[in-house]
Amino acid sequence: MIAAAGARLVRMLPPEAAHTLTLRMLTYGAGVPAHAPQLPVSTRVELPRSGLRLCSPVGLAAGFDKNCEVPEAMARFGFGFVECGTVTPKPQPGNPKPRLFRLSEDRAVINRMGFNNFGLDYFVRRLEKYSHDVPIGANVGANKDTEDRIADYVTGIEAVAPYANYITINISSPNTPGLRGLQDKASLTELLSRCGEADRKDLPVFLKVAPDLDEDAIADICGVVGAQGAWLSGLIVSNTTLARPPSLRSDDKSEAGGLSGVPLLQPSTEVLRQFARKLDGAFDLIGAGGIGTGRDAYAKIRAGASAVQLYSLMVYDGPGIAARVARELSHCLAEDGFSSIADAVGKDL
Repeated sequence: MIAAAGARLVRMLPPEAAHTLTLRMLTYGAGVPAHAPQLPVSTRVELPRSGLRLCSPVGLAAGFDKNCEVPEAMARFGFGFVECGTVTPKPQPGNPKPRLFRLSEDRAVINRMGFNNFGLDYFVRRLEKYSHDVPIGANVGANKDTEDRIADYVTGIEAVAPYANYITINISSPNTPGLRGLQDKASLTELLSRCGEADRKDLPVFLKVAPDLDEDAIADICGVVGAQGAWLSGLIVSNTTLARPPSLRSDDKSEAGGLSGVPLLQPSTEVLRQFARKLDGAFDLIGAGGIGTGRDAYAKIRAGASAVQLYSLMVYDGPGIAARVARELSHCLAEDGFSSIADAVGKDL
């Protein structure tokens, strides 16, 4: 773990400065375990459609390591897979600061980062050096000022495909104007058609969707994925939300941007459940949103996910959360008489 003095310093800093310092410390190996922790055998899983083999179903969501600078360090904390990005073809600074806010009383985060990253060239140089056996994913997006967003996704897919273990197409960030419009039926049909023609090196590809979808939108996405997405491996459900639950107490609760953390757990799990019912096992589902305990992860698995991702609760609990959640999840499985993750997938449907 990060040294105690360093952790105290990080907590005293504004959120984005703390994030930057954390990445710098991890780059130099500060607090990084020499080896990944031993995790229960029951948490090993193979995603049926993508074929990804994971030592743990608990992955690191995109957003923490936008430029693929510390994936090996995060793998050694016990994440079963590590997703870097979102990366866009050209470097971009993102939205004006401040753009990241801790909602400590709610164990939540609001961000309006705006796909700030160093661009594909830098990202790929880092990605091609990755050598850990934990699968690494590349999350690709579109530049804010691009004239053809779908072309940006094709460019991203083809650039990262030779080096990643899987790819995520992020069309659900609320912080790039118009981006979520790619979830609309006609736009999604074109996106999947053109990205399906990209040189993907036969890698698993996931589509990351928003939690702010009604039943009609979910039905439309499932219909398009079923008709045009035969090459897709699955969906990641979900990104951050624009909703503001009345239960929020923190001073920054009204800041613009995407809300993540504990308040997102229930709504994102319900959207996951709806996707799982409609897709009926045809695609791998990865559940994200509000996971801070093994029971949270277990809820998503029972709702239809074969694996999960977290990020925001790491802000409060540190990177050791990955191994803790996996161990707690193993206990949840044992309590219900399951010997593996696969046995529990979708049991609440």
